[in-house]
Amino acid sequence: MAGAEKLIAIYYEHPEWFRPLFEELDRRGVPYVRIDASRHQYDTSASENEYALLFNRMSASAYLRGHANAIFYTRNYLEHLERKGVRVINGRESFAVETSKALQLSLFESLGLPYPRTRIINNADEAVNAARDLRFPIVVKPNIGGRGAGIVRYETIDALTRAVEERRVELGLGSTALMQEFSPARNGHITHVETLNGKYLYAIKVFTTGENFNLCPAEICQIEDGVSAIGEVCLVDAPKRGLKVEACKPPSEIIEAVERIAKEARMDMGGIEYIVDDRDGRLMFYDINALSNFVADAVNILGFDPHTRLVDYLEEEAQRCATDTGSLSLVAG
Repeated sequence: MAGAEKLIAIYYEHPEWFRPLFEELDRRGVPYVRIDASRHQYDTSASENEYALLFNRMSASAYLRGHANAIFYTRNYLEHLERKGVRVINGRESFAVETSKALQLSLFESLGLPYPRTRIINNADEAVNAARDLRFPIVVKPNIGGRGAGIVRYETIDALTRAVEERRVELGLGSTALMQEFSPARNGHITHVETLNGKYLYAIKVFTTGENFNLCPAEICQIEDGVSAIGEVCLVDAPKRGLKVEACKPPSEIIEAVERIAKEARMDMGGIEYIVDDRDGRLMFYDINALSNFVADAVNILGFDPHTRLVDYLEEEAQRCATDTGSLSLVAG
């Protein structure tokens, strides 16, 4: 198969999130294949040369839909593809950051960027000791989360102690969790900054309505003291979940920091989120989401459709890979 005719592979797990992407690819007549990450196999001896590139859209929250098998499997598959020389958009390093909130905090630390005070544990019996020097309320967050899943808020160390004694503290998939100071959001919103090709694409403020919503240093989730937040909230379905979204433009220093994060995370596209703590006005980064979905009703909110720019990028990368492969073939010949 000629390089220009090779397929763009979209590797994904959620059945609905990527419909706009598929529609834009179909509209343009771009040759592509959909790969279901939850039911997949590969041959380590295969050349994998039918792909112009593979776009990784695997979700850390897959275990909520019965697809935990795909999370750890994907780590190996992406490594395999990259060893074979396949261009992977949001490859293994990006996916490692996507699926570890602990790694995200280490990345912020390495860049000298502020983030909520946190302790990381691998045994629930360590929770109380780990939280003793943290400012309450705190949240316990599974290291592999996604969309606010499994987050529990504790108002006092006594409440946390009772939960530990009653074996109610869950560490989630991978048996690792974050004990993190809860930050009330100034003006009731977090800021989500989207990147593409490592560069700023757009930013939005995401608000909540209703007194029971809390904007924690994680995804937006509805949590109460000692109650797990399993409900899924996503930018794709934000309006029907009662979330208000509006476009904004962060200060240049924030945009520069976001682009540094994307570069360090080897993230070709994805979102970075930050919050301003209403108690002291400190800005803190708290989430790197390589699978962030573009905001719903983007044309009205942003003034453009980010999916057109995404597919532009995919086509340009596929062509670049084909050109690079052709040049290597000529040199080898």
